[in-house]
Amino acid sequence: MSIEVCNESGISVDESLIASVARFALDAMHVSPAAELSILAVTEEAMSELHERWMEEPGPTDVMSFPMDDLADESRRPDAPDPGPALLGDIVLCPEFAKAQARAAGHSLADELHLLTVHGVLHLLGHDHAEPDEEREMFALQNQLLTRWRTAREQEAAAEAQRRSDSAVLGVVGLEDH
Repeated sequence: MSIEVCNESGISVDESLIASVARFALDAMHVSPAAELSILAVTEEAMSELHERWMEEPGPTDVMSFPMDDLADESRRPDAPDPGPALLGDIVLCPEFAKAQARAAGHSLADELHLLTVHGVLHLLGHDHAEPDEEREMFALQNQLLTRWRTAREQEAAAEAQRRSDSAVLGVVGLEDH
């Protein structure tokens, strides 16, 4: 799976963690490993232009999703060759706009960007929140994916800390044996 993250926002963001949460969500949703995703962080001005052009709403917003290819092409013949990489779409984030939301929610900008990335991925996969039932379903899935990703990251960090500790102990024990 190819995920490209480009930050043109002028605000420092951890691009590797944004790619990580996107990859986790796509894997959890069983998206083809041949999929390609582009994530772009932009200024409020650039987001305003996109928001007005594509949604016909004034001002900036936090995240927009632009789906491209349909990864579930049921019309293909069963004996057709596997298609090449499919462009899932683009997610556009606006860190400057997201800052206020992060403050209001009582968490960091990084946490808000991770949430918005998962939100954007779900939109690319056809989820919506226009109706109350859709909103409950989409936001529950979003929260579940974020919780699972954070838990996986914590477990990876704990395992790495244990490996470092084990290496330090084994290194010291190994020296004492000589």
